[in-house]
Amino acid sequence: MGCGTSKKIFTDSIELRFLDDYIIENDLMIGGTKVGGLSGIDYKDGTYYIACDHPGDPRFYRSEIIINQNKIDTVLFSEVIKLDRTSSFLKANTLDLEAIRIDSNSGNIVLTSEGAIKQNQKPSIFYVDSQGSLLKNFSLPEYFTSTGIQQPRNNGVFEGLTKDFNNEGFWAGMELPLTKDGSKPKLFPTKSPIRITHFNKNSGEADDQFVISLGNISKIPWMYFAVNGLTELIQYAPHKFLVLERAFSAGHGSYGNTVRIFDVNSKNASNTLKIQNLRKEKYIKATKQLVFDFKSVKKKLTDGIIDNVEGMTFGPDLPNGNKTLILISDNNFNSLGKQLNQVILMEVIIKQ
Repeated sequence: MGCGTSKKIFTDSIELRFLDDYIIENDLMIGGTKVGGLSGIDYKDGTYYIACDHPGDPRFYRSEIIINQNKIDTVLFSEVIKLDRTSSFLKANTLDLEAIRIDSNSGNIVLTSEGAIKQNQKPSIFYVDSQGSLLKNFSLPEYFTSTGIQQPRNNGVFEGLTKDFNNEGFWAGMELPLTKDGSKPKLFPTKSPIRITHFNKNSGEADDQFVISLGNISKIPWMYFAVNGLTELIQYAPHKFLVLERAFSAGHGSYGNTVRIFDVNSKNASNTLKIQNLRKEKYIKATKQLVFDFKSVKKKLTDGIIDNVEGMTFGPDLPNGNKTLILISDNNFNSLGKQLNQVILMEVIIKQ
């Protein structure tokens, strides 16, 4: 049941077309680790880097996704890289990895972690080298820390990450609003503002920020729990972003997810970096338009399941010159019921 979110698909600037999906077996073992909890993905020079959000064993995988005739032929995992937790920073922080990007210049890896707010473990954004050793971490504004007055919501912090279009740094997207900024999404429309913050990779500091509003919950939860949040973003042009939102409503079994992709334009948005509490200040939000709803291809998906999609990256170009968009789902190691390690292939048509 839709409750307040526009269902119209806009294709003026960018169009997305579903091509295929592929299921990685749930019992696959690589380097003594079980493949699951796949929460972020990036692509560089033929290799995919996939983050695993297991806090007890933080790691990422190198893999290959072979595409043939606009279909996913197979997914091959070649290596697991476990984070070296001997550094004081990584030892002191809960590492719930949610996003991964490769620095185009250095080849080093940037990761986000949601931390564990309930245990006063702060979120983080940091660099590691190809073997998982810490290089440096970014400095966070005080309102993102677990002990600040303006506190993040537990399991709702840095879920998305994208390289900026000028290769000067990274934009990090919150999954949920900070507690004093606004309420979480509900069945009826809410403002639910989330901050998307730019971090300069040379200074290590935040230097820009804009806000978007999350969509509402789209299915009535037959059990108590329901959520909607940003799970990934990609900047594809100046001021233009693809933003992935995933909603979940409990009580629907394996069919509780709603996954949508929006086109976001931040050109006229206010820089909200210095605003401590969004409820108390006036500002202009970025605009967003719905460009794809996975409900439209439900019958084409394996088992008809739209799963917990959390990662998104541009992949190699198709033979016709259009970009590919690769998405991946977090199966939560099937701790919440039947879920899939699902890889989705899409075609991207940029019209500007």
